[in-house]
Formats: sequence, structure tokens, C-alpha cells
Amino acid sequence: MIQRIQTIYLLLAAVVSGVLCIYLPYGLDQNATPLYACGKPFLLGLFMGSAVLSVISIFLFKNRKLQFVLGRINILLNFILLGVFVYWSLTLPGGSDPMKGIGKFIPVISIVLLVMANKAIKKDEDLVKSVDRLR
Repeated sequence: MIQRIQTIYLLLAAVVSGVLCIYLPYGLDQNATPLYACGKPFLLGLFMGSAVLSVISIFLFKNRKLQFVLGRINILLNFILLGVFVYWSLTLPGGSDPMKGIGKFIPVISIVLLVMANKAIKKDEDLVKSVDRLR
């Protein structure tokens, strides 16, 4: 259902993970050329996996518990992606400067949006449970 706020959050998380990762570089190589997620299938797979999970969660509005669980799995996936970026920043030569690529912050934005969506899903679930108690 589009009118729910968690749908907007999930849609924004899908757009951030699926579209922005293609256009924003996550770093620079030794020749100062920007590196994009399209060049690394592993990164592209993690970004697209996150986007697909967000879109699937949008269409599971009737099953809020599964929607909440998929949101948590998506948050975990984004933490793994963030960990990969931190690891690469610390181990690659010349990779200690965090401002070399704005694309490294995409998982952080996605995590914030997913946490806000899960909060709204939990709020809806609590509301439904409270109404069921009254019957």
C-alpha cells in the first residue's frame, strides 16, 4: 500500500541502493580515475540484492512480520557492504582518505531508511495487535 510511510522509506532505500550505486563512485584508483560498483560484480550484487529486498518488502504489506524480517536482513546486508568498504579503505594502498568516493556512504543512507521503515512496520504491527485485543 503506497499510502503507508514505510513504503516510501523502502522505495527510497531501493532507489538509493539500486540506482545511486551506479552513478556515484565509491573510490579512486592510483590514476585518480573513479571506481564504480558496475566494475565489481561482488559490489553490484550486494547493492542490487539490497534493492531487490527492499522492493520485495514493499509488496509484502499484508504480512508485516515477514516484511520486518526482510528489513532486518536488508540492514544486515548493508552492514556487510559497509564493512567491505571499510576493509578496502584500510587495506588498499592510498585508501585511507574517506572522501575519495561518496558512494561509500550509500549503505549508511540505506541503513537509516531501512531502520525508519522497520520502526513504522513495528508501529503498524503493534496497532493491529492492540485492536485484536479489544475484540
